[in-house]
Order: sequence, then C-alpha cells, then structure tokens
Amino acid sequence: MPGTVSPSPRTGPRTVLISGASIAGPALAHWLHRYGFAVTVVERAPELRTGGYKVDIRGAAVEVAARMGILEDIQRASTDMRTGAYVNDVGKRIATLPAGIFGARVGRDDEIMRGDLARILHERTRSDVEYVFGDSITSLTERPDGRHDDHRDGRQGRAGHAGHDTGGVEVTFERGAPRRFDLVVGADGLHSNVRRLAFGPEEQFVRHLGAYISAFSLPNELGLVREELYHAVPGKLISVYSSAGDPAAKGMLTFRSPRLAYDHRKPAEQLALLEAAFKGVGVSPSEGWTEVPRLLEAAREADDFYFDGLQLIEMDRWSRGRVVLLGDAAHCASPASGQGTGMALVGAYVLAGALAQAGCGPEEAFDRYEKEMRGYVAVNHALAAKFAKEMTADSRRQIRFRHLMMRILPHMPWKNLVAKKIAEDVQRGAHAITLQDHPAPEAATGRAPAAGCPTYAA
Repeated sequence: MPGTVSPSPRTGPRTVLISGASIAGPALAHWLHRYGFAVTVVERAPELRTGGYKVDIRGAAVEVAARMGILEDIQRASTDMRTGAYVNDVGKRIATLPAGIFGARVGRDDEIMRGDLARILHERTRSDVEYVFGDSITSLTERPDGRHDDHRDGRQGRAGHAGHDTGGVEVTFERGAPRRFDLVVGADGLHSNVRRLAFGPEEQFVRHLGAYISAFSLPNELGLVREELYHAVPGKLISVYSSAGDPAAKGMLTFRSPRLAYDHRKPAEQLALLEAAFKGVGVSPSEGWTEVPRLLEAAREADDFYFDGLQLIEMDRWSRGRVVLLGDAAHCASPASGQGTGMALVGAYVLAGALAQAGCGPEEAFDRYEKEMRGYVAVNHALAAKFAKEMTADSRRQIRFRHLMMRILPHMPWKNLVAKKIAEDVQRGAHAITLQDHPAPEAATGRAPAAGCPTYAA
C-alpha cells in the first residue's frame, strides 16, 4: 500500500520517542501507531495532567478529530457553555450574549476542557503506545548511519539494534536507562526541553505579546451554570466560568505587562507577580469587581494553577537531523489565538502523514510537514498578535463603549451579521490549511522502500 512505513528486516518497526503527553504528543502517537511505528511517549509529570482551561476545536481541527475517531468523544465532553456576560464592579450582569458569539464557533466547532481532551487521547493510545511518566530527556546525540557496538535499547523486543549498522538518536534520561530511537519529537510545549537541547536557549525564539494570563480552579460560589462572566479594568481582564459536568469553576486573570523575569517551574514566583499586578483591584466597588480578591486567594490554593506569558514561538526550522518539533514547541501561537489545541491536532496529522509517505528518510518528511503547516501557522500568529492587544482595554471609557455595544447588539436587526463578523478572523485562522488525504493508516505491510531511498535506520 502506498504511504505505509516498511519495517527493516534488521530493526523492526521504526521507533519514535515523543516528549510530552498533553495534546500534540498523544495525537501524534495515535497516528504513528496506526502507520506502523513503535512509539514511546515520555512525560515529566508523574501522571497524566488533567487540569487546564477550556480549549476550542475549530475548522481543520474538527476534521482531524473526525478522522481520528474522537469527534463524538469531544462532543460528549463538550463544555456546553450557554452564555457569556460582562459584569460591573458589584457583579451585576450588564451585557449578555450567547456563548457561541464569545467563542466564535460555527458549525461542528466545539469546546472542551484541555484535561478532558488529554484524557480522551491517552485512553485511545495507552494500550498501543509506551508511556513513561515521571521522567525527562537530558541529552540527545544523533548518530549517523554506521556501526555501533554493544548498545541495547532499554525496551527489548521493540528496537534492540545491538551490533547492527544503524543511525538514530541516542537519548539519556533523568531516571531511565539510555535508549536509541530512529526519530525524536519535541511535543513538550512553549518551554520545550527538546527544543532547548536540539536548537538552543528558548529566548532566541520567543516573541512576547505584551500580556500574561493565569488560570486555576475555584469553588463555584457564584452558582454559575454553563456561563462565563467577564470584567474589565484598564489593562486587565477577569473571567470566571463553569462548564458542563464540572462542579468547580475556573478563574482566569489576564494583565498587560512587558516581559517579566521568573522561573516557569516555580508557582510561588508566578503567584507573586499575579498578586502584584492585581493589587488593589476589587478592594472596593470603585476599584473593580469585588470578586477579584477571592479569585487571588483561590489561585494561591489551587492545585492546578497555571501562569504564563502570551508569547509566540518563531523558528526558521522545526527540525534538525532526526529531531523535530510539534505543536507549541515549534510554533506556539499563545492562548490569545484560541488555536493552540487545534494547531496541535492538525500538526500531528500532517507530521504523521508526511512520515508515512516519505519513504526517503525523515528529512524529506520534515520538509513536507513544514511546507504544509507554515502558512497555517503564519495566519494564526498574526491573529494572536492582534487578539492579544484587544483582550485588555486601555481606559474605562473604552470599557464603557464595549459594554454599550454588547448591550444593544441582541436588539439590533443586523445582529447576525455582527456575530458573523466577530467570528470571521477566528474562522479564517481555523481554516487556513487544506488537509491532504493520506493513505488509510494501517499497520506497515513490509513493502520495500523506493529504490535508492535510505530507510530511517538503514
């Protein structure tokens, strides 16, 4: 069958190590297993991370989810948000609209909690993919095709290549024994460890969009039912919502700021920055929503506290040798884009399809992957930069004008045209790629590679 990956009679299935068990990594593992690869996923966290905020599945990502067979799972786990409302300083709703308008969703587009999607992907792959939790890569050393002696893969029966002529990537881990893989994929997020090891320090690839965002769980003391509340003060946006099936609520705090120095693995430092940014907000009705102090207290107590900058990752290349980046590790578009999860699903589909079709080694596959994804990424990066500026208002006057527009919109005869316009940019980003039809993903058939083409581990 054209497009399948043929195992070498000496090495067995091609072996791939994926760093990161959030969304991009397990999605890629799903496709690679179906194409006949032997896949290992390593994750620093001791177990699957099921926290996080709600994420959108739009446009091309909906089609990828359908091809994966998980679209119905996503629909069953939908947040099923009904309304969004702006509130004043004492929490009174002053403008309410359908949640679909706030989320810019159309057709089969949906919304799901990030943790629920991670769970769906893990459940779909855990019986076919090796997951290693509580470990992390410490070094990557690419070996050219050639003889290596007395090296044994840490998982016998998958890829024990001792004494054979092979190339690949020697990988060491914080805890596990060293292993060799044909390919390594960094699907480990904005602060990618694989990117640092293979390409250098993160700072050279980051573009800060001028704001920070935090998300965390809290008791649903406001009694929200599939509703999201927003409150704005100059330079800041506060949000609280409750989704279907979750007794807790989620809080989100966004503030405008130049780039700040902190350790992304130290929540205490991040909490201090968040509290400094919102100091005084809501201490009285004249200073903003009086719910804000409770939100800050909830952030301190939450076990799923998240904090990071709205940042883009911009790279000239997403691959180096046999190492390739995927999702946020390659091209983070920040939460401002609303497209990060969709881009992860689409990227996994594109990369797996390119690897399955290449036949002439990873370099050609990685080139095809980049060519197919670059335009899609560029559109969403541009939208992220635009939306990041629009998330927070400059003045109370601007905030009052926004509230006025929201209040009168439901009563206007042209409200549907306005709603369409609101969604237009987001939908343009969601559909900014034409998915290729890859061969039906079945197990490798043993078809010999094309004449003159080196295999992944010749």
